Amino acid sequence: MTDLANLRLSAWESFYVIVGSSGAALIGVQFVVITLIAGMRRRTTASSIAAFATPTVVHLAGALLISAIMSAPWPSLFPASVALAMCGLGGLIYGAVVIHRARRQTGYKPVWEDWLWYATFPCSVYASLTLAALFLRTTSHLPMFVIGAAALALLVIGIHNAWDSVTHMVVGGGHEATAGTSDPTVARAEPDGPPQ
Repeated sequence: MTDLANLRLSAWESFYVIVGSSGAALIGVQFVVITLIAGMRRRTTASSIAAFATPTVVHLAGALLISAIMSAPWPSLFPASVALAMCGLGGLIYGAVVIHRARRQTGYKPVWEDWLWYATFPCSVYASLTLAALFLRTTSHLPMFVIGAAALALLVIGIHNAWDSVTHMVVGGGHEATAGTSDPTVARAEPDGPPQ
């Protein structure tokens, strides 16, 4: 590894260990939660899961992947910038797929907050990652901070969306069971957040 690449990447080692480990742990927690709520009476469609649950895992995996790329012992910054640019472009393409899936699914009507957290924020993060990757080999330290912010942002987006989905399932889990009741004390409000 060249001295410049070694110096620039080693300064971020602890940051990427924290972000990458958190992303990996949260992916595992997401699978556990899906398993635990699978027995609930309320079922979601495959299209709703593809539009809302799968992107959460993908964004957490994105934070893990960025951390792995930035922690790898590259011989120079060029292969790291190529790998990060491919990750960013892949994320942008996947973001377009998620938007298409969210529009096509019929199990839940997304509100503006959903479009913000499931479409706008992730696509902005992947676009920023792509641009920062292209400038990684410059002498400026700004691309390193943008890449770090992108990894952290994907982690935060994943946490928000996982919480949003789980609370929707827990609050909405009894929604079908109470829909036919005549008891006025039973709340029938539409649950917040996308289905999982």
